[in-house]
Amino acid sequence: MIDVEIEEEAWTRALPEVEALAMAAAQAALSTAPNAPSAGLAILLADDETVRDLNARFRGKDGPTNVLSFPAPENPEGHLGDIALAYGVCAREAREQGKPIGHHLQHLVAHGVLHLLGYDHMSDDEAEAMEGLERVVLAGLGVPDPYQAGGRDHD
Repeated sequence: MIDVEIEEEAWTRALPEVEALAMAAAQAALSTAPNAPSAGLAILLADDETVRDLNARFRGKDGPTNVLSFPAPENPEGHLGDIALAYGVCAREAREQGKPIGHHLQHLVAHGVLHLLGYDHMSDDEAEAMEGLERVVLAGLGVPDPYQAGGRDHD
């Protein structure tokens, strides 16, 4: 089960279909893992201050970021964890990168879900593998390659 919590109203003002977009991106990312289709996760669509607080408390970084992933410990319910996205950061990045915020949202949701599935981008090899999966997931959603200009969409 995927639970989408919309805490910041700016998400729905900018994207009335935000819940469906987030859900589709999460389901597409989950489909890359054969053992995860029934796994659960929560997506929090928040404001910058909420994500700044989470980033400070859990990562020791006092500032908002676009997406945070919080993997859950192993549990019998199959809950993978939670991800949180900051509206202001995501909207600014989408504008700066000249892309629709819906595409950016779907990329960051897919990115966050892949983190919950155990993927990372700490080394060049890990980044290549994770970005390759993101491209496949996004192509299936009709979202252009976020890396085609060599840019980064996430921390």
